[in-house]
Order: sequence, then C-alpha cells, then structure tokens
Amino acid sequence: MKGAFNKLSNSVSTLFSALFGTAARQSDHRRLTQYIVTLNQKENPEEIISEASLCLKDILNYRLFAFVIRKENGIDVWLDPRMYKKSLESVIIKDFSITNTASINYMNHQFHPDEAEWEYSMENLVSYDLLEENCQAKIYMLPNRTMLNYHDEIVNIILKSTGISLSRQMNIARLTDAAALDPLTGCYNRREFETQIQRSVADATRHKKALSVFMFDIDHFKVVNDTYGHPAGDKVLKEVAAIVSQNMRRGDTLSRYGGEEFIAILPETDKHKAMELADRLRQKIAAREVTTDQGVVRVTASFGVAQLHHNTEGSRLIQDADCMLYKAKRNGRNTVMPGLIKICTPKESDAMIAGNNG
Repeated sequence: MKGAFNKLSNSVSTLFSALFGTAARQSDHRRLTQYIVTLNQKENPEEIISEASLCLKDILNYRLFAFVIRKENGIDVWLDPRMYKKSLESVIIKDFSITNTASINYMNHQFHPDEAEWEYSMENLVSYDLLEENCQAKIYMLPNRTMLNYHDEIVNIILKSTGISLSRQMNIARLTDAAALDPLTGCYNRREFETQIQRSVADATRHKKALSVFMFDIDHFKVVNDTYGHPAGDKVLKEVAAIVSQNMRRGDTLSRYGGEEFIAILPETDKHKAMELADRLRQKIAAREVTTDQGVVRVTASFGVAQLHHNTEGSRLIQDADCMLYKAKRNGRNTVMPGLIKICTPKESDAMIAGNNG
C-alpha cells in the first residue's frame, strides 16, 4: 500500500512539474519576444544592452550582469550592479588578455580612484560568447535562480538578437564616422566640428557648466612641406594629431579645422585647466621626432585657448580662440595664449598676493 502511494505521489509530482515547467517556459518565451521587439527599436549600444539586461533580469533575476565588447583599442563594459567591478574585472582581464586596465571603458558607470571596492565570489559565474560580423563580445552572469535547460536557449536567443542589433548600429556608426572624419588624421572634420560645438555650447549653457576650446597649428608648416615634401608633411600632421588625441580625456573632441590647423572642444573644463593641457601638449609636440623618408622632422605648435562666457555663442568662442592663436604666433610661436603666467585659481591668486604683501 505504501509503495503504491509513493508511486502515485511520484507520478503526480512528475505531471505537475511537466505542466508548470511548460507554463513557465511559455511565459518566459512570451516575455522574451516582447523584449526582443523593443531591443530592435533601440538606436545606440547602451540602450540595446540595457534592454538585454532588463530581459535577463526579468527572467533569471541575476545578481550580476556584464556585457563586454572587444574594440580595436580596448574593451567596453556594461555592468550591473557596479559593486561587482573589482571581482569581475580580474575575470575580464584574463579572458580578454588585457595588459592595461586603462583600456577598459565602463559604458554605464564612472569610477573614481578613491571609490570603495568589495570582492565577491565568482564561483557560480556563467558566460556566453558572441561573435557577429563586426561584434566580438561576451556576457557574464550570476543568476539568482536555478538555470534550466531552456534558460540557456533564452540567453542564447537574447545574445544573438543583441549581437545583431549591435552589429547593425556599429555599421551605421562606421558609415556616419566615415562622413565625419578627416581621412588623413582620423580627427573629426570641420563640418562635424560645427555640429559638435553647437551641441557642446547648448549643453554647457543649459547645465551651467564650463566649456573651453583650444585652437593650434603647426609652426612654419610650409617650410616642412617645401623642405621634406608633402608626404613627410602628411606624416607630421598624422603624428601631431595622434599626440594630441592620445593625451586628451574621453569626451574631449579634436577636429582638423583646415590645413595644419586643429581645434579641440573640452567639456566641463575652465580656461585655466585648458591652458595647462595645451601647454603639456605643446611640450610633447616639440619633443617628438617624426621619422620620414626624407629624414627626421621636428616641429612646434602654437595654441590659442578660450572659455565660453555667459550668453555667448559658439562662433564667439571660436573667434576668441583664433585671436589667442594669432597672439601666440605674434609672440614667437611654440607658446600658449593666454600666457601660462595667468594660470592659477582665484584662491591661489589671493594667496600669492597675500604672500607678496607680507
């Protein structure tokens, strides 16, 4: 009798598991379909990955989710929640053979050097690889619920859909960038600069934030072309542009304004900080030896710096920078105007005055 009861009980349990398992699977797939429809309507990588994370959070209730995309010069990481950064980063460094943590860009967080970090166990971490036409990526997760067989199917479907959407957006971005970039230096062209400066001025004005620009050109560049030839001149332009680009912050933009003249937009930067940056760049340019087929070339550059004033337009900001560049040229070249003697905060200035009076 007891054996028969146990057999019946097991049969009922198996039946209920099958019924409820099927119902749960159908429910999850319905939700998955809705998320995929929404995901395919998103227009940038951050929104696409965010929608994928919402889907997996809803279905698997993860404790950790990270989407890592390999780029030419590093990796982009979308992470939720941010407290897992330290523990996950060691895994990412190993999986992607990262040698410099500066090449890791967090898409949805900004971390500070003095920010407290905690370590968590990655023992139950699961990962899935993605390889699309132009998108190599990896998903990491710590699920909060038991992973069933069909959950792997769901993750792979959402991963594939995310990859297709990202690949499509990257193709669009590549075509857009091709139209916005100077083919020689890889900087933005002048037309794109006009768009960027309008956007930056509007943002700085709306949020009452500082905005500065610096304009520079290569001193006596015509002499370089006449002495070493235009191919050597082109190499000098490329290397100078690379020096400046590599020593600017993420979020700053550099454009080729025309010929040997460049202009940079520095959001959330006042004039003093912009002058300090310009002088560091001036020194790096002067120290560089450019090897060409016609010999080693060394050049210098002159910089003009300006800050956006209240209720002024982008055109006035550019005029101010151009005026300062002209003064730098008149003052002997290989210099920054306004002069670095003016670089100090109001507090530092007051302290200097008090010291001199003392």
